[in-house]
Amino acid sequence: MNNNDFLFQTKGKIRAFDTAFSEAFESKKDTQELFEEQISQLRLLQSKLYAQGKNGVLIILQAMDAAGKDGVVKHVMSGVNPQGCKVVSFKAPSAEELAHDFMWRCMKAMPERGHIGIFNRSYYEEVLIARIHPHLLLKQNLPFYHSKLHQDEPFWKQRYNDIVNIEKYYINNGYTIVKLFLNVSKEEQKRRFLSRIENSYKNWKFEMGDVSERQYWDQYQQAYQLMLENTDHKMAPWYVIPADKKWYMRLAVSRIVVEKLQSLELSYPRVSKKHREDIEHARTILEREK
Repeated sequence: MNNNDFLFQTKGKIRAFDTAFSEAFESKKDTQELFEEQISQLRLLQSKLYAQGKNGVLIILQAMDAAGKDGVVKHVMSGVNPQGCKVVSFKAPSAEELAHDFMWRCMKAMPERGHIGIFNRSYYEEVLIARIHPHLLLKQNLPFYHSKLHQDEPFWKQRYNDIVNIEKYYINNGYTIVKLFLNVSKEEQKRRFLSRIENSYKNWKFEMGDVSERQYWDQYQQAYQLMLENTDHKMAPWYVIPADKKWYMRLAVSRIVVEKLQSLELSYPRVSKKHREDIEHARTILEREK
């Protein structure tokens, strides 16, 4: 399977993607060796990224509830150095965040060069949940707000354009943006919600609001479709990852992230002649110690 097969193609339909796809793999055991190999490569590439300090990487995870975003962070990024990796999970915006533009809270969380940043949800919520629940726009205190703004296509088109333009700005300044839509089915989401209810160790994950949102499933699918169509661009394409089988989803994500890092042609910085002379001098001093 080529990673390009996960690329969203403009005018494509997310319903055409098989949420249970897993290539020829039949179980987690079948993927374990390959997954561990990817994690090993990721560990080395992140070390070079951090040492070189020239490029920044932002990984965006968008999905319906229970698609496995937290699991991707936990398992795929298990081998990286926490010193060079930061995860930000965006919840309901605070009063301070609402007093700024809709991109502000995410932009101030962008990773430094040499670091990997992971957005568990992101500014894309502003064209998803805000579109499904238009009362959220009222909280943003927009000077031109009116009661039917959520139905105003030019308004959403402008938001899509703003997002794309800001992404291009960061890419032009040395950032790689990896956008992953974890595509879970409604049936699998139901199974996972029931698991959270029936397993006492998972009760803490359960929120009534997650189940309530299921009534908007079709609207969310349409919102995701429009998001993909309007913000998929050559510099930062969307990848649609089948998420019904968590073990395969994690393998697919790890391969994409490794491929993106490899494309940066990372290497450890070369030391100068003077630095190498200092190293040899230090060796001599240490070897003479009793």
